[in-house]
Amino acid sequence: MLLPPLTEGRLIKRYKRFLADVDLSGGRGDGETVTAHCPNPGAMTGLATPGMRVWLSRSDNPKRKLAHTLELVEVSSEVGGELVGLHTGRPNAIVAEAVAAGVIPELAGYANLRREVRYGVNSRIDLLLEDPGGTRPPCYVEVKNVHLFRPDGPNPGAAEFPDSVTARGAKHLDELAAMVRDGHRAVMLFCIQRGDGDRLALARDIDPGYGAAFDRARAVGVEMLAWDCAVTREAITLRRTVEVAG
Repeated sequence: MLLPPLTEGRLIKRYKRFLADVDLSGGRGDGETVTAHCPNPGAMTGLATPGMRVWLSRSDNPKRKLAHTLELVEVSSEVGGELVGLHTGRPNAIVAEAVAAGVIPELAGYANLRREVRYGVNSRIDLLLEDPGGTRPPCYVEVKNVHLFRPDGPNPGAAEFPDSVTARGAKHLDELAAMVRDGHRAVMLFCIQRGDGDRLALARDIDPGYGAAFDRARAVGVEMLAWDCAVTREAITLRRTVEVAG
């Protein structure tokens, strides 16, 4: 998925969940700062330290209250700087593009792909894959954005989900399980917007309820997939499949 043109800055602070002050002066200290929309409601552990290099997109829509949107942050890794995608609205498009291109073997071969289709109880499935006239049942695909990485946490070396309590996420797992019980296929796909983790693990210490819902869903046949991403300032694309450790 191609990104819009981005502007580099330094994070001053992230606050009220959806706001971030960013210094665009390039370290000159001339006071050129903006308040940007932070499209991420999570805790953003390790990704919101003042002084971090960040990249912003800009909208020319006059109806927007904030023209800039926080897109990427650079974190340190064993090989240098690692770019991490922060925008939780991006993974659905990243995965849809990959499915359409046949990148994900488990989701290849469906004739139709629809997005944001109503299902369950007042919910919308991220991707619905259908094969009209074929022998395969519809496949309901829920996509989750992943960016948490705690080198000193309970799952060292792993990308983790979630980074905060998510009752909504647990509800989605239970609804996917209901689709399986009704004879459909259901997939939870974790889109890791970074490339420095060797697997996907659940942050059960952060949200035990989500962990319990994950176990229930997997037990009835909900498929669990995880892919990490190659993240650059120009594009974010699925890179490789990684183990879902659970």
